[in-house]
Amino acid sequence: MPMAPTGYADGFARDSLPEESDWPGFRFDIPAVQYPERLNAASELLDGAIAKGWGDRVAVYNEARTLTYAELNAEANRLAHALIDDLGLVTGERVLIHGGNSIDLMVAWYGLLKAGGIAVMTMPLLREPEITKIVAKAKIRLALSAAPLKEAVEKSMEKGSGLERIALLGADQETGGLMAGKPADFAACDTAADDVALLAFTSGTTGEPKACAHFHRAVLAMADTFGAMLEPEEGDIYAGTPPFAFTFGLGAFVVFPARAGIAVALPMKPGFEALCDTIQRFGVTHTFTAPTGYRAMIGLKPSYDLSSLKGGVSAGEHLPEATWRAWKEATGIGLVDGIGATEMIHIFISATGKDIRPGATGKAVPGYGAKVIGEDGQPVPDGEIGKLAVRGPTGCLYLSDERQKVYVKSGWNITGDLYRRDADGYFWYVSRADDLIVASGYNIAGPEVEQALLMHEAVAECAVVGQPCEERGTIVAAHVVLKQPLLAGEEMAKELQDFVKLTIAPYKYPRAVHFTEALPKTQTGKIQRFRLRA
Repeated sequence: MPMAPTGYADGFARDSLPEESDWPGFRFDIPAVQYPERLNAASELLDGAIAKGWGDRVAVYNEARTLTYAELNAEANRLAHALIDDLGLVTGERVLIHGGNSIDLMVAWYGLLKAGGIAVMTMPLLREPEITKIVAKAKIRLALSAAPLKEAVEKSMEKGSGLERIALLGADQETGGLMAGKPADFAACDTAADDVALLAFTSGTTGEPKACAHFHRAVLAMADTFGAMLEPEEGDIYAGTPPFAFTFGLGAFVVFPARAGIAVALPMKPGFEALCDTIQRFGVTHTFTAPTGYRAMIGLKPSYDLSSLKGGVSAGEHLPEATWRAWKEATGIGLVDGIGATEMIHIFISATGKDIRPGATGKAVPGYGAKVIGEDGQPVPDGEIGKLAVRGPTGCLYLSDERQKVYVKSGWNITGDLYRRDADGYFWYVSRADDLIVASGYNIAGPEVEQALLMHEAVAECAVVGQPCEERGTIVAAHVVLKQPLLAGEEMAKELQDFVKLTIAPYKYPRAVHFTEALPKTQTGKIQRFRLRA
């Protein structure tokens, strides 16, 4: 369908979208994602919460302060005024938001979208070269930064990246001074539903970063599809570890709660101990983190009161069945697994409640369609392995990037994951397409070997990759973190190898076992297998 007239004065983002012939085939075949032509996501979420009578409900808990929805809306409105009146924001302009998860960052995101800016949130630990690439790609003039992490942004400006102004976030910083005395109400920018609301840069990549453009309607769609599957109830409190810059975290902690009128509790610092402390302090009901986070929290559980929990979501990478069962045994909670992608904004295959099958990712989230295809692009029979293809109300729109033609083919988003579908329509993860190990003529999926190793009582974490071998070309290599590191050695390596041979097909066992104190991970908790291959 033709795009609605833009609400922006700066047309850079829309002009930089792919040719429409390379777009995914968006589908809006459920009522929940059929949005009006004019739509501002931030206004729909915050002003919408007030209109529903949720103004006095707590929106966000934090050790430093707590805000109701009315208070959060007022702060966002004051910042929107400051952006336009004092910082010279032009509607459609891209603005860098840099910092760890905090109330100030949440206010910045809402205020910016209300004012008509496009949010570019960046991972807290990015350094100057990474910030500079993002600034250059998105042509960013203005940055809003948390004071403790300003150095990388300042260095980027000093190196001539294109940044012209940095405003530090916080009541005792520049934005706090600018917001003082501003009106508590604001008429949100009249954006089109298909105006770009945010640019999400892919994590864990090398070289030229990919900027995933998402419309205002896509921001709401993640809450109205997967977010709705979680059946949020009044009194629920969400918490977890993914940064807002990771769309898994943006959905879980900013968008989903506001759409349902529930609260989020933000830890004061990263890490799983801080998360457990937050759960205990605020009575958190639902957690969001990667599988490694749940394994870590099992070890921390004796030191914290986690009895308020009644649900949890795992994403970021495949949830092994062994981890699912370990968490279930420790807490009584059956984790919701899900696969999402920055390109798709959030989770598109999952299962909840009685529909969960441990080890399976689930079925296509209502509003999405999914299939497993072969190299010819045609669906493969159930039970066979192929590439995952998805489409729905969200999809991949890379900003000025030829890689669009690789990710989207014939209107389907090709995620780069290998899956098989069973006769009941459940999707079972095999591996990333580039994680398949070809050893001695056999195709071996690293995650399957990892699942077997995690069933051994001595293993805390592991990652399996292909390792070059002169004799065999490639062998299966396991990098293992033991619960008791002193057990590392040849005897334990042999025990693990024999255990795998008895658990799955013997040819899949790891011929090399490397013991390590920790696995390399991204800021979002994904294991960096490329570093292990190197």
